Amino acid sequence: MTAPTTPDPAVAAAEAELARLRAEAEAAEALLKAAQARAALAAAEAAAAKAKAGGAPAGEVPVVEPVEAVEPRPSAAAPVESPPAAAPVESPPAASVAGPLDADQVAAVVKGYAFEGLTVDVGALVNGDPVPDAQVRIPIAMMNRHGLVAGATGTGKTRTLQGLAEQLAAKGVPVFAADIKGDLSGVATPGESSDKLLARTRAIGQDWKPEASVTEYFALGGVGKGVPVRATVSGFGPLLLSKVLGLNETQESSLGLVFHYADKAGLALVDLSDLRAVLSFLTSDEGKPELKSLGGLSSATAGVILRELITFADQGADVFFGEPEFEVADFLRVAADGRGVISLLEVPGVIDKPALFSTFLMYLLAELFEILPEVGDADKPKLVFFFDEAHLLFKDASKEFLSAIVQTVRLIRSKGVGVFFVTQTPKDVPSDVLAQLGSRVQHALRAFTPDDAKALRATVGTYPKSGYDLERVLQELGTGEAIVTVMSEKGAPTPVAWTRLRAPQGLMSPTPEPQIHAAVKASPLLAKYGTAIDRESAREVLTARMNAATAADAAEQAALDKAKVDADLAKQQAAIDKQQATAERKAQQEYERLLKKTAGTSRTPRSGAAAKSPIEQVLNSKSTQTILNGVIRGIFGTGRR
Repeated sequence: MTAPTTPDPAVAAAEAELARLRAEAEAAEALLKAAQARAALAAAEAAAAKAKAGGAPAGEVPVVEPVEAVEPRPSAAAPVESPPAAAPVESPPAASVAGPLDADQVAAVVKGYAFEGLTVDVGALVNGDPVPDAQVRIPIAMMNRHGLVAGATGTGKTRTLQGLAEQLAAKGVPVFAADIKGDLSGVATPGESSDKLLARTRAIGQDWKPEASVTEYFALGGVGKGVPVRATVSGFGPLLLSKVLGLNETQESSLGLVFHYADKAGLALVDLSDLRAVLSFLTSDEGKPELKSLGGLSSATAGVILRELITFADQGADVFFGEPEFEVADFLRVAADGRGVISLLEVPGVIDKPALFSTFLMYLLAELFEILPEVGDADKPKLVFFFDEAHLLFKDASKEFLSAIVQTVRLIRSKGVGVFFVTQTPKDVPSDVLAQLGSRVQHALRAFTPDDAKALRATVGTYPKSGYDLERVLQELGTGEAIVTVMSEKGAPTPVAWTRLRAPQGLMSPTPEPQIHAAVKASPLLAKYGTAIDRESAREVLTARMNAATAADAAEQAALDKAKVDADLAKQQAAIDKQQATAERKAQQEYERLLKKTAGTSRTPRSGAAAKSPIEQVLNSKSTQTILNGVIRGIFGTGRR
């Protein structure tokens, strides 16, 4: 009996690998055939819808010709036999299969976006025509790895933002977004169907239906229709305020010293008038000693900051600062049915203050970082924050400000908050911030100038290697299409995919104003934030202090004036008394002279004493003395008035 031959391990491994590759090839071929069939069906449905709308003659349908099935590429690891050719199937016109990706690359995209957990569906792969079986998704667990939505004006960034926000909210994730142009409010109203919309959504495998999201409207400082969102100057901080005021680094550090002084002195900085009061006090005669104690803060610098604050307030910005200060935890709300609340910050009324708007959003993000606990990697974020018009935030920003942004973006991930920057070109966002982003949805870019072309090439260089000529594709993308790559559940980038994006289920135009007003009036937050509060703060404290100082100075001056008057009166009285004594002495001398002159020579001794003459008796009488005194005082003017 012959002993069984032991199989060669290398041969066994090669056969196993061969079987695996054959299975993958067959699966990819099946997926491609299914995608072709669905694309053909979508094209036929679109043509039928167009015919119904009068866009094509009745009865005219697209001619669909069979094409050869795409053969899977054999593996280089081992020679394999090609599988038997499949029967021809109906497929879309040649343009739909003549895309930039071959079958293996399409299969790689399908595999790269096949996630196990909850996802946000971005759209379907475009390979000439949409491939509905190749869905492009973002794992919700990876949404706190941040992202970027970029593209030229009119390429569909706002609709992308709306679609992502709707899906996140539907899966229980609260969303915050700034409504720059006012058209994001449509998320609160069910969308409107049309043949064109349905044909587009069927082609990408989207089961579209109109649906509204739970929406809360907010307005900065109450300038608008939403619930007022305010911040105190102390909470805003010197770094963000310096960015808004356009201060240089020296002035920024000086403003930080002013905040330090106010905190140390127990002066609450609630609104801009409080900060102006502190600066006015420090530059006054009474406050200059305090100013010197701060060190490094000159009166001239304090004066510059004060002038900038006055200009800033005159532009109407003071309405954004005050109390009650908004608690950012109110953005983390979930509706009773488990859906996340979409918080829309209305800013059309403040679009002429872009620096304030963008910096205020950064303040809200920094507040979230301060209050939220560490959560690590969660199944879904606590909040996704869409930072629209992000280029405004980084324009003319100081190094310290950029450093603060990078630190916040880097660390807030662990707090369960995802941040998506929405802007026109990736170059608007600093490289240190871009390095923190996990998902990218890049709409079309335009290259009309050499600088644009340079920016386009720089953008292309940041993408993983793909089967696309991205420098060309990024200029050929249609409205509602984008180049997408995201972070997989394993933390690796997914294949680059030319994607036709899903349509929002809400209204793609603004919600009517009566509905917005009704929603704001019904908001439970209106009672909490609707009425402004003006409590005692730095302005009142310093005003009272300066008034008290003024009163004390006035009292001291009055006492000095009174003492001076009393001294003058005493001096005058002494002069009068001296003059009166001199006059009386002279009168007495005159009296004695007259007495001697009238005295007789004869004397009549009486009782041992000389007898007084009649004249002496008359002159020494009280009546005569009174008359003489009156005469003398009249002559010399020594009588008291």
